[in-house]
Amino acid sequence: MRARLSFQQRTTGDDGFGTPVVGDFAEVFQDFAEITPRMGSEAVMASRLNGLQPVTIKVRSHTKTRAIDTTWRAVGRGSEVYSITSPPINSDQKNDWIEMLATVGTQVDG
Repeated sequence: MRARLSFQQRTTGDDGFGTPVVGDFAEVFQDFAEITPRMGSEAVMASRLNGLQPVTIKVRSHTKTRAIDTTWRAVGRGSEVYSITSPPINSDQKNDWIEMLATVGTQVDG
């Protein structure tokens, strides 16, 4: 668990007329994670051609990490953005660890 990631979720607000508006991403929490590049499958190779690298993100299971879904993202120290592409799963069936698939290939704005 060497990578420290900021897990972020989109904010929602009101446009002043009662219509919900989706805002920017805001940090919900930070946690340490293990990031493992995915290798070899046909889908992985196709993603790489599009400039994206699929990865598996592994974190300790707790209340905050169990709330993550595919609308969230994670941001690393080097401004790498991990778009979460699959819901987190309880990989060890003991509720100790959670794994999720993500893609990296974009940078944080500004």
